[in-house]
Amino acid sequence: MTSSDRKEFAMSAVRLLVLGVMRLRQPTHGYAVRRELLSWRAETWTNVKPGSIYHALKQLTHEGKLSPFGTQDSDQGPGRTLFQMTEAGEAEFRRLMDEALVSVDMEELGAGIAFMDALPRAHVIEKLREQRRRSEEVCTSLLTMIPDFPGRYEAPHATDLLELWSGVFENLSGWTEAVLTRLEAGEYRMSDQVQADPN
Repeated sequence: MTSSDRKEFAMSAVRLLVLGVMRLRQPTHGYAVRRELLSWRAETWTNVKPGSIYHALKQLTHEGKLSPFGTQDSDQGPGRTLFQMTEAGEAEFRRLMDEALVSVDMEELGAGIAFMDALPRAHVIEKLREQRRRSEEVCTSLLTMIPDFPGRYEAPHATDLLELWSGVFENLSGWTEAVLTRLEAGEYRMSDQVQADPN
């Protein structure tokens, strides 16, 4: 994975997190989105920083995925602009969720898992099965590369590195399997359950 790939995954994760919080709390303002993500300690499992949150809000508004919805008075300075999601914003949220749930990038996948209850159970199961398949494929491809690399004690320790990364993806596949088992057993309250169950 290149540095530009990682940057793109990080940007997708921030956009998804901002849209997901906006969807839960709308209409709301940037500071409230930031406060919500801080309460989740999102900075420990993503690259989300205050500047990236406000940049995403500005970009999403420019793209027509968020729209201003008045101003909220503040005792600590000028009023804060409230935003709400548009239809285009909802479509972008769904698109980013589908990408995140099949991703083998931890940050992007984590953002998708944070909001997986916004989607129907069968849809999330389908996407996570695809994610598990991808993880297994990456793990296998890394292991099959080992014979073509220098020996374990030769620089730059390619065998050790390939084993390290294959282990990461093997672990990710096992973690995904555990989440799938819980979803298939009916755990978690998903969007289709909320609509069907008024209690």
